[in-house]
Amino acid sequence: MKHGKRYRGANESVDRMKEYSVEDAVDLVKSIGATKFDETVEIAVNLGVDPRHAEQNIRVTTSLPHGSGKQVRVLVLAAGAELKEAEEAGADHAGDDDFLTKLESGWDEVDVIVATPEMMPKLGKLGKVLGPKGMMPNPKSGTVTKDVGKAVKEIKAGRIELRVDKNGIVHAPIGKRSFEEGQLVENLKSVISTILQAKPSAVKGTYLKKVTVSSTMGPGIKVERAFSL
Repeated sequence: MKHGKRYRGANESVDRMKEYSVEDAVDLVKSIGATKFDETVEIAVNLGVDPRHAEQNIRVTTSLPHGSGKQVRVLVLAAGAELKEAEEAGADHAGDDDFLTKLESGWDEVDVIVATPEMMPKLGKLGKVLGPKGMMPNPKSGTVTKDVGKAVKEIKAGRIELRVDKNGIVHAPIGKRSFEEGQLVENLKSVISTILQAKPSAVKGTYLKKVTVSSTMGPGIKVERAFSL
């Protein structure tokens, strides 16, 4: 794979063998190879877990202190008074069967779906549509709830889901390149703190194997695993 001149120049600024402090890693992300758009800053955490075992298939949520910098479009699937509650909380869309039909037809103008428990039997038939997109509501991620208003407010304020993939890696946004360094550092530490608290008791050996931070178009920068939260 060939990389452009900007990427190669940025890559030369990074010592690929070194683990940087959180502050130095974030400073590097913000200082190298600027692009014309406000890149997302992401963290990748390689864990010593085996996602094939249910008890090690980590799926939790955390609230980024300074938000993700992304405008998240939220759909609430509910009925009755909960629809008004969702709208008042700032949901972009709220409804029931009409939105189920739209989702089934491939409509995707939404980032997160929140549903009441009563709606889940109807949503079950959309598993093949929503599952691959990571959009199926789940109690573990706080997206199946009776308190839809609270869920919408938290998601809009920066609550994100941390979910380990089949390779044992958690990928998560921690903000935008335009964020102040301190804001990105605090968001990063919030993610790591949540992951550490979610350590399965069955895991033996090294749990936090590697932490990398990068911007959308930039190289990965290794972060020290032993740092103060």
